[in-house]
Amino acid sequence: MKLFFQIVCGPLCSSNPLTTVEWYLVFTSLCIVLSQLPNLNSIAGLSLVGAITAITYSTMVWVLSVSQQRPPTISYEPLSVPSSSAALFSVMNALGIVAFAFRGHNLVLEIQATMPSTFKNPAHVPMWRGAKVAYFFIAMCLFPVAIGGFWAYGNLMPSGGILNALYAFHSHSIPRGLLALTFLLVVFNCLSSFQIYSMPAFDSFEAGYTSRTNRPCSIWVRSGFRVFYGFVSFFIGVALPFLSSLAGLLGGLTLPVTFAYPCFMWVLIKRPPKYSFNWYFNWILGWLGVAFSLAFSIGGIWSIVNNGLKLKFFKPN
Repeated sequence: MKLFFQIVCGPLCSSNPLTTVEWYLVFTSLCIVLSQLPNLNSIAGLSLVGAITAITYSTMVWVLSVSQQRPPTISYEPLSVPSSSAALFSVMNALGIVAFAFRGHNLVLEIQATMPSTFKNPAHVPMWRGAKVAYFFIAMCLFPVAIGGFWAYGNLMPSGGILNALYAFHSHSIPRGLLALTFLLVVFNCLSSFQIYSMPAFDSFEAGYTSRTNRPCSIWVRSGFRVFYGFVSFFIGVALPFLSSLAGLLGGLTLPVTFAYPCFMWVLIKRPPKYSFNWYFNWILGWLGVAFSLAFSIGGIWSIVNNGLKLKFFKPN
């Protein structure tokens, strides 16, 4: 949002720009307004907008990056590390960051919560088909961004990612309208994602209120819960801006939710014959998930110890 404002407004508004905390507050306020929709079914249209904007801005980002002249000092040489063990830990930490970003829980939640299921027409058949189509589009977005971004910027990629690189290296060579549209689509996608990730928390708040009071949740109570949740998120984002430094560790710790627990749950629920193919297959996959979780967590801890963790409370960049 800050970059979009700078592009659209140009030098006219550079005298007294909003601070980072103020931009956090603007985004939080927009999220709270959109969060008044009651359930996942009601945000289906918003989710569709989020999906379309994600595909569009991902494509625009890598196409614009690849189509421009590469920086003259670009390099594709691997980053120098003091030892092979440091290289291994760095790779584990990087994979932990990827696992944290690419866990896909919102996709499963949304498909599962909005799809009717009966004994005659169980939801798992179309749900599996929908998941495969969704992950095809996710791959179509992420792999070109990763490959095209590395080709266009190499080791000059800033810590903020390809969006920051696009603005830093090509803000003067790409038309302002096209660049502003790219950042605006990112904002739309983030607003949509916030609703999908937050809806399970909203449902938990309302279920707890209903069970305690034995009466339905009114519009005012529902709105109060969502305003409270939005500003708690705002407070955490402002108070703990260093959480992104823990992404590798958090990715390793949360990996079993995606890659281990489902396999163990399937064995316990379905109870396949011992030592059958499905029994071996799920147990092996589950323990592989646990092993990767431990490896990624160790890589994340090594990164924190090696690089240090700058605890800057209430000082977002």
